[in-house]
Amino acid sequence: MSPETGSTSAGTAPGVEVLDNPAWAALTGPHRGFAQVGPAGLAARYPGDTAPLAALADPADPLAWAELATLAEPGELLLVTGLVTPPAGWETVVSVPGVQLDGRAVRAEAAAEAVRLGPEDVPEMLELVELTRPGPFRVRTVELGTYLGIRHEGRLVAMAGERMRPAGWSEISAVCTHPEHRGRGLGGLLTRAVAAEARERGDSPFLHAAAENTGAVRLYESMGFTVRRRTFFLGVRPPAG
Repeated sequence: MSPETGSTSAGTAPGVEVLDNPAWAALTGPHRGFAQVGPAGLAARYPGDTAPLAALADPADPLAWAELATLAEPGELLLVTGLVTPPAGWETVVSVPGVQLDGRAVRAEAAAEAVRLGPEDVPEMLELVELTRPGPFRVRTVELGTYLGIRHEGRLVAMAGERMRPAGWSEISAVCTHPEHRGRGLGGLLTRAVAAEARERGDSPFLHAAAENTGAVRLYESMGFTVRRRTFFLGVRPPAG
């Protein structure tokens, strides 16, 4: 199987193909209200204060990359996914092997102790992200979907939420727990709770993880997630000028 497109049997169901280019499917679908789109419709991105994610209709099309460059601020780092090779002039700053996991078999259930997080909680959420480094999270990321948290003595100690929303799917993201509260299963509890929120709308959960984070991948697999494909997370900068 191809490392990028090879799928488990779960990857053959109708609609799962949108996960081959999830950011594009989200920005041209349920998240189109957030999208900054190039004039020819070949590239799109989230606003910088929402997420660093960008996408191309066809990652092999040099014109799509040229259009993406017009959407970036000078020197800005954009995050793209897939086995893509940027054209000459683009700088690949970060290249992290990753996996995409399909969560249709996950046992999703609400968590009575979870609280819904909103814009007023962003300062605490940013503090937790800075401490735990679960991945990109910015001041407006909370607007992308449902975010749930666990508080201990009033302090936010764990959270998880939704990021990309391709049609029919919801990416679980920003799963993190304060180091002093790890080992209590809070990450798994919130992952299942966010998955339950997605299912209530008729969406299926999925997520991404760094391939080297084998402990997290094993945990997700124990919850019912299955590895659908292997991919890369690329941090790229457009040509100067």
